Amino acid sequence: MKLPDQKSFILSVILAVVGFVIVKFALESLELDPALQFAVGLLIGGIVIAAMSSDGVVEAEVKTKTLYVGNLPYRANEGVVRALFEEQGKVFNVRLLKDKNTGKRRGFGFVEMAQADADNAIAQLNDSEFQQRTLKVREAKQKQEDDSNALRSEPDQSV
Repeated sequence: MKLPDQKSFILSVILAVVGFVIVKFALESLELDPALQFAVGLLIGGIVIAAMSSDGVVEAEVKTKTLYVGNLPYRANEGVVRALFEEQGKVFNVRLLKDKNTGKRRGFGFVEMAQADADNAIAQLNDSEFQQRTLKVREAKQKQEDDSNALRSEPDQSV
């Protein structure tokens, strides 16, 4: 299991036990089967977990924009580039490309930022000097889809 799944599972079990105790004392006069009490507690725990996790999903949804960063110094690494762009806003990912044969950096990369901060980063960092190089920063173009995907996305022209 992934770590968030383990936390949810442990929290569900704790809430199920708490639900069991609450149901046991609240419905003590009915003398329900302990397995049924545990099941009701688990149901309550599941409902609470579902409500809590749906709130987290809303907070985690942030629109992002990928920026192309060109003319980077070859000695620059992801940490340095991340620090530069974090001055402008929230950075989610930094990818600096390397040559497949030599393993050396190619002098450009991509920075994924919050959409609200990306335009400001372009305005502030494009044509600015960074480690004795003039950066080129712009919105990254989308990758070209392969032919099979392009065929499926074309509109029907038979009309």
